[in-house]
Amino acid sequence: MTFTTFGAIMGFAAEMVGQAEEIYGILSQEAEEPELKEILTTLLEEGRRNRPLMERMRRENVTEMILEPITELPWEDYKIHHSVQGRMGDADILKLALALEERERKFFQDASSKLSLPEVASRLRKMVRKKEENLARLERLGMRPSFKGIFVD
Repeated sequence: MTFTTFGAIMGFAAEMVGQAEEIYGILSQEAEEPELKEILTTLLEEGRRNRPLMERMRRENVTEMILEPITELPWEDYKIHHSVQGRMGDADILKLALALEERERKFFQDASSKLSLPEVASRLRKMVRKKEENLARLERLGMRPSFKGIFVD
């Protein structure tokens, strides 16, 4: 299955961000390492701002994009199998946060290249840059001895 309309892309974006927001809410409560907890709280707050932004961009621009065909953006590429059941250790929390941020980075990058509406594509590219910053921050945290073994070569 592929996304074939602007509305479908932006609807998925809002759903994806909302899903991550819910997970970050749980993980931020479970994390023990202070900096990990701080990063997760920041990601939770970003989600709270970004979901309404995605919904607003969809509402405000859908009429201009209604006839614009979109191809080669399969939704399967952005699925993530996540499960927050029971208590998770900080290393597992960090791995899940990395996976969520990478999924959003990839989706926003791919979607921005498919949309012809410049202001929406530009906003999605800004989201990509923010996701790259988040990934770098999470990766730096993962290099600490307390997270030994999180990155497997």
